[in-house]
Parts: sequence; structure tokens; C-alpha cells
Amino acid sequence: MQEKKLTEARRIAEEAEGSARKIEIGSGRWLVPTIAVLWSVFQLLLPSAILLNSTIVRSIHLTFAIVLVFLTHPMLKKPRKGKLWAYLGTRNRVTILDYVMALIAGLAAFYIAFELLILKINPDYYGIFSRQGRPIVRDIVFGVTLTLMLLEAARRSLGPALMLVVLFFVFYSFFAEYMPAGLDFRSVTLSKFVSKITMSTEGIYGIPLHVSANIVFLFVLFGALLEKAGAGKYFVDLAFSLTGRFRGGPAKAAVLASGLTGMVSGSSIANTVTTGTFTIPLMKKVGYPDYKAGAVEVAVSTNGQLMPPIMGAAAFIIAETVNISYVEVIRAAFIPAIISYIALFCIVHLEALKLGIRGMVKSEIPGFWSTLSGGFHYLIPITFLVVSLVVFRTSPALAAFRAIIAQAILIPLENLWRVHRDGRSLRTGWKGVLRKTFFQIRDALISGGMNMMGISVAVAAAGIIVGVVTFGLGGIITEAIEILSGGRFFLILIITAFASLLLGMGLPTTATYIVMATLTAPVIVALGAKSGVVFPLIAAHLFVFFFGILADDTPPVGLAAYAAAAIAKSNPIKTGVQGFSYDIRTAILPFIFMFNTDLLLYEINNPLYATWVFITAMFAMFAFAVLTQGWMITSLKWWEYVLMAGISFGLLMPSFIAENLLSPLIPRFGENRSGTILVGAILLTMFGLLYLRQKMRSRRYRRISNSV
Repeated sequence: MQEKKLTEARRIAEEAEGSARKIEIGSGRWLVPTIAVLWSVFQLLLPSAILLNSTIVRSIHLTFAIVLVFLTHPMLKKPRKGKLWAYLGTRNRVTILDYVMALIAGLAAFYIAFELLILKINPDYYGIFSRQGRPIVRDIVFGVTLTLMLLEAARRSLGPALMLVVLFFVFYSFFAEYMPAGLDFRSVTLSKFVSKITMSTEGIYGIPLHVSANIVFLFVLFGALLEKAGAGKYFVDLAFSLTGRFRGGPAKAAVLASGLTGMVSGSSIANTVTTGTFTIPLMKKVGYPDYKAGAVEVAVSTNGQLMPPIMGAAAFIIAETVNISYVEVIRAAFIPAIISYIALFCIVHLEALKLGIRGMVKSEIPGFWSTLSGGFHYLIPITFLVVSLVVFRTSPALAAFRAIIAQAILIPLENLWRVHRDGRSLRTGWKGVLRKTFFQIRDALISGGMNMMGISVAVAAAGIIVGVVTFGLGGIITEAIEILSGGRFFLILIITAFASLLLGMGLPTTATYIVMATLTAPVIVALGAKSGVVFPLIAAHLFVFFFGILADDTPPVGLAAYAAAAIAKSNPIKTGVQGFSYDIRTAILPFIFMFNTDLLLYEINNPLYATWVFITAMFAMFAFAVLTQGWMITSLKWWEYVLMAGISFGLLMPSFIAENLLSPLIPRFGENRSGTILVGAILLTMFGLLYLRQKMRSRRYRRISNSV
């Protein structure tokens, strides 16, 4: 029964990640893995051995991705009755039609690289960049073909949502002058569309594809190497060894394990299936209801993409778009991400208190020191990556490349150590070590390519929207949002959050971020300044990023909830609603850090004050968790609800309290950070006093129950 539930969860995950076919017959069995390996090798050579024009790299990157999508994804997800429909939905082999479409799509994607390579060989060649704005017939044919094939690849690998959104923007650009007054601008010609979208770096070959080709692939490949080496299971075992014996241990282990594996997988749904296989049954075993067990896994897996140092692919695009280093993105996201996880840890503890759940027995839990030492080598490349990024400020691509090399060296060493540990002779066992190492690295190279094709196609398709917006749609969107919000800044944020959740139900996180960052992030900044609210651009982009991630567990479409429900054997809607209730803590944080940029450590260079901000924010989330659960040590009274709401808001927005309550009484508290520190100290004291009161009340209840 458990195997059947796991199979169903994996099926949901596969459909969400693209519903790739299982090729069992034909030349596709060796061709697809070969292409994936060649792609991974090409990407590994870029930071070390090959020096190519950035546009050529993007073109080759997209060529590999789009060819793999057409070879691995049938035209129809489910075969229907009739020969033609069954042929179009063939799942066990690559059809002739798919080969033909893969060839056409690959040639169209490679066209710009081919043109630039000819120009490199022959500088007198009338190259594609010299024809920008004046495309010849060949440019138009290849440009239109690429656009159509890219949309079909997006539909096959990601579902119809992204394709439909892109088509809407494309049609809008061609028929803009026929739109009602206020929504119209000069329509785009086919030549202008092709020049901007397929012949320049402002459309398909824009910044998102650049980041995918030069940075994201290497991080995904690094995660694949860790996974094939066995790091995923190690992180789960380590989490259970640390938290299993505590109250609600499996749920706490799920929080910790998903935070660790989220750095590796980068996908909410994949994280849910990977760690949920172990954690959900154990949560049910110790007493969590099925839907709450699934909801805990959904909430922690969704937040995995927020966890520094290896955040989701969108984080790298944020760095390029905002023109800051990736380390600065990590710095800005650090406090919101960490306190969000700590708050969820608190939530599952409070749930365990309410339900009277104990921890696991000692015999069911692996020993901490033996577990830590048994997989300590998995932490070496991750530490290497973090030190390279944060201490030596190496570029993300080079840091990831070096971490990959470190992990590739550790894999055979680990295999040799296992042979020695098992008492086998190295003289007779070295051939087996070589064979195992070869297959592990080969499988990781294949996984790198297979995991990246959907991301690459998504960012390339979203690049079409970025290009279309520059035709004149950007100003119209700004005016439309301003009219809808009535110029009220908070309403602008609500509209953006709702739109991000809505789009995120059908789009992957990265594509959601690109679309919403293109459409709304500049609007938030512009209209915020107009309303007298000034904040850093990174805040607007992180706002969109957070809500794009939250869409993975937003009912009624939250696919992570469906995957978790399949394992927990619970109602998926009920699981999704419960998961979203746990994630409300993450949903309020973007609204808070838009007004309190201290949470993003913006312009904070004093380590002591940064630590103070972290401590107050952490207790603010504790208070919010207590508020939403209605429980601390025992159930809350009505006035404690009010007090907890005030403490949570005050600790998250101390400057607001200082400026509006303290400053009128003592003016100097509104001039520097002394006011926010005083507010934080008062509210932390109140939190401590409330905790002591709850403890005393709990003891009194126990004495009464014991006397009875």
C-alpha cells in the first residue's frame, strides 16, 4: 500500500515537472542520455576551458534544452483512443514526428549561434547583429519557427499555462493599436518582433537565459551529483538523529531535512516526494492526522527554495536583474528565510503539544555522531561552495564549478572507503569502485541535463514576455495597476501578491518570478516612490519571488499538496489548505520587509545590530506561530491573542512603533535606531512575562487534574 502511495506521489511530481516519457525501445534509449551528458559536459567546460561569446552560449544552451524536451515529452500527456492520438501520446519511445520536431527546434535555436560563429571565422560576413531592425527572410523564418517551437516545448514540458500567457502578450503586441483607449500603443510588425525577440538579447536570449546557461545549470548539476552520491538520504537521517526523540520529532525532522535537501533539489514538489517518503508515514505513526502530516511536508518543502546559500534558480536571476552580487541576494533573503523555518519548527512543536504527541523511541532513531561522521564528506563540497561564495567572493559559476570538481573527487574516495570498511580487498575491489564511480557520475550528468531542460525552456519562453513589455506595454501596466489600486501602495502589493499566486498555480517558480518581476517590480518601485514609500529594488524582487514560491501549496492547484496527499493518503484540498495556513507566516514576511528593510539587512553594517534584528524577528515569528495555533504552553485566552498580535507586529515593525508612539513623547527616539531597540526590548520582556504566566497556568491545571 505504501509503495502504491509513493508511486502516485512520484507520478504527480513527474507530471508537475514535465511528464517525461519512459523510453524503453528504440534509439532514444541511448540518444537522450547521450545528449544530456554532452550538455552537462559542455556546461562544465564553459568556466574552465571554453571561451565563447555570451550569446553563442545562450543559443547552444537553449538548443540542448529544446531538443531534449521534444525527445522526452510526447505531444499528448495521455494517449487517447484512435491510432493518431495513441501515436501522439506514445510514452515508451521517441516517434519519428518528435525526432523531426526536435531537429527543426534545435536548428532554429542554434541559428543565432551559427550566424555568430560564421562571423567569428569571417569578420567580413554580414552577420545577424548587423541586420538588427532589418531582418532578411531567413531571419524571419528561423525567428518565427523558434518562437512557435519554444511555445510548444513550454506546453509539453510545463503545461499550457506559460504558453497561453506568452501567446496573450504576443497577440497583444500585434493588435495593440486596436485595444481600447488607454490600453493601446502602436502595433508591432513581424520584422520588429523578430528583431527584438529572436535576434537580440532583449527577448528569448535575454538575462534569464544567460543566468540559466552560465550559473543555474552548474548549481543543478552540483545538486544532482550530491543526490547520486547519497546526500539526500544522509540529510534525512541526520535530521532524524537530531530531532527524532523530541516531542513531534518526525515533523521537526521534516522541517530540518527539507531545509537541507531543498538546497539540493530546488523544487518544492521534488522535495516533497524525496523527504515526504520518510517523514509523512512517521508523522502519522506518532499521532499527526494524515492531512497535517502532509501539510507539514508541503510547507517545509515549499520554503526549501528560500534557503541560502543555494536558493532557487530565480535568486540568480534576481542578482543579474537588480545588478547586485549573488551574495547580496543571500544576505537580503537570509533573515526572512531562516526565521520562516524557525517559525515552522515552532508551529509543529505547538501542534505536538496540542495533540499530546511524543517523540520516537530511541531504537527507531539513528545515532547522531555515527550518522554525522558516516556522511561528513557530503558537507565538504557544500562548505567549499559557501566559503567560495561568501568569504572569497568567487563568482557563483566558478564556485559551483569548483564544488562540482570537489564532489566528483570525493565520490571515488567514498567508494574506496566503503570497500575498506566492508573488509573487502582493494586489490580485487578497485574494478567495482571504478564501475560504480563511472555510473554515479554518468547518472549525475544525465540528471543535470534532464532537470535543466524545463527550467531553460521556461526562462526562454518568459523572455518573450520581457521583450514584448519593452514594446510599450510597461507604461500601460503601470497605469493600469495605479488605477486598480487607486494609488494606494499597500493595495498595489496585494494585487501583485494575488497575481503572483495566480500565475504560480500554472507556472514554475522561476517563470512566475520573471513574468511578475518584469510586469510589477518596476511598478512597485515607481508607484511606491510616488506614494512617498522609498525602498531598495531588491525588496520588490524578493516580494515577487516569495509569492511565486508560495503558489506551490496554494489551493486549489498546489501540486506539492497533491504529491504530499498521495503519500499521506489524505484529502489534497484539505492538505493544501492546512499547508497554506502553516505558510501564512511566510506570506506576511514580504509585506513586512517592504516597510521594514532592516529585515533585509539593508544598509546595516553593524554585526551587533544585525544580530538584534535577527533575534527580534525570530521572536516575532514565535509570537505569530503562537497566535495562529492558539497555543503556547496551554491554550490562549482572548486577551493573550490580542497581546500576541501586538507583540508580533511590534517586533516586526519596531520603527513604526518608535516613530508613531515613542517619538511624539521623546523626539530623539524617532531620529536613530535607539527607539527600535527600546521597542524591541519592551516587547521581548512582554513575551517573556506571558510565557511565564502560561507556565504557571499550565502547572495549576496539572495540579488540579492530579488532585481530581
